[in-house]
Amino acid sequence: MTQPKQIKASFGFKRLSPGDVVARANAVLDGVYTAKDDYPNPPVDQATLKGQIDALSAGITAALDGGKKAVTAREHLKEVVINSMDQLGHYVEATCKDQMPTFLKSGFQSRSTTRTPAAPLSEWIRKIAPGKNSGQIEVTLVSQEDALSYQLRWAPVGPGGTPGNWTEQPVGNTKPPALVTGLIPGTAYAFQVRAVTNAGYTDWSESVTRICT
Repeated sequence: MTQPKQIKASFGFKRLSPGDVVARANAVLDGVYTAKDDYPNPPVDQATLKGQIDALSAGITAALDGGKKAVTAREHLKEVVINSMDQLGHYVEATCKDQMPTFLKSGFQSRSTTRTPAAPLSEWIRKIAPGKNSGQIEVTLVSQEDALSYQLRWAPVGPGGTPGNWTEQPVGNTKPPALVTGLIPGTAYAFQVRAVTNAGYTDWSESVTRICT
């Protein structure tokens, strides 16, 4: 007889931006400690997790100027929250009795047993993610038929959503992601792509906008 699969929490917090970690942790803060009958003895108490979330939120704000010391402090505060979330996630897995409604009360997301590819952001840009350091963004392109290579450009978005001066960067292939550096944290940037073909350049793609962290 086939045993039902145990419900697993979705972790992977290290891959998330500090802001996304705060959002996920707040969902758990509003979930686990509210469902006291289902989760009577969390390994991390409510006040501790809230204090860690508040500290990380303050650290994110302090690191907006891109200062190395502030960014290092933010990343440490992120690790502290992640450690608590890991403990709580395993506790929820063991305590929810494999009941999905009970599990979802915790505020955690369940880990799917089937992988569904994420939809591209646009016809030309598959994904935009923060780089390893503040002021960096990684842009993953969508492969285009007949493309020999690509050009990526970006510009800060001004009032009314109007892009400023564009900066261009050649991209040889869609893998690995193109690394864009020298950006200003807290600033919104518009990204566009075009292909280099035997016939010349294609038109620039529609813009995808992201805020640099």
